[in-house]
Amino acid sequence: MALDTRHPETGLPETGFEHIDDEKCRLFTGYIEIIGKKWSAGIMLAAVRGATRFVEYRALVHGISDRLLNQRLKELEAEGLIERTVVPTTPVLVQYRPTERGRSLMRALQPLVAWGLDDHERAHRQPDQGRV
Repeated sequence: MALDTRHPETGLPETGFEHIDDEKCRLFTGYIEIIGKKWSAGIMLAAVRGATRFVEYRALVHGISDRLLNQRLKELEAEGLIERTVVPTTPVLVQYRPTERGRSLMRALQPLVAWGLDDHERAHRQPDQGRV
């Protein structure tokens, strides 16, 4: 089944959608599901902002339980977005840092975050706002 990529108002073909296919959509959806899990984006944001220790993540990701933070860190590590390092000191020091792949994902999400903020502002603007 072909997807109609015509603009709803003009009826003209929209550009930018020519190279999207089912396989690419499934691949993209997989990445969105990883970062879209509850708390995952907040953990990654804390990581790129410099958190390294479990307690730092817990302090920066407000409301997350220790159990869920541990689980998400393991998942993000398994996805190659977070790197876990054990430093053999007394007591043992465990550090979590974003991988380059994790950093690149967060950079790629910036335009989506900006779009979300703009859309939120537009949706919550009072009807007479913006009029001169």
